[in-house]
Amino acid sequence: MSEYVPMTRDGYNRIKAEIDRLENEEMPRISEKIAEARAEGDLKENAEYHAQRENQGMTQSKINALKAKLKNAHIIDMSTLPKDQVVFGATVKVKDPWGDEEEYTLVGAGDEDYEVGRILSSSPFGEALMGKKVGDKAEIQAPRGILKYEVISIEFKE
Repeated sequence: MSEYVPMTRDGYNRIKAEIDRLENEEMPRISEKIAEARAEGDLKENAEYHAQRENQGMTQSKINALKAKLKNAHIIDMSTLPKDQVVFGATVKVKDPWGDEEEYTLVGAGDEDYEVGRILSSSPFGEALMGKKVGDKAEIQAPRGILKYEVISIEFKE
């Protein structure tokens, strides 16, 4: 059974654009390099040919994975979500077990960027925060044990 993947319309469109780029730019370029390598003769010892065939397979695999993500996509209408609890799209400020404050935005596939705190709502951390309100504590199982994060604020940006 496939898992549904929440995402914004922008995330959906970004994934579609990446599929289009891979299929219409990358794959033809790889096919051209395979044809050039094939023209060089004996394929058994043609490293360029084998490298491009491997590249072609990896690119096709990426295309298939992105298409599967879109097939299971569920576009979220942000205007229908509650504003007083942690839900998909919320930017949450939490206090970690050491007293430091951290901020995360819960996003769907295609929108994640861990460098800037955009984490998947379906990640263990995201799931632990879901449904929490200001003042609630979220418990996250970590290798060092259960970590408790207190929700300090919830807002919706954009």
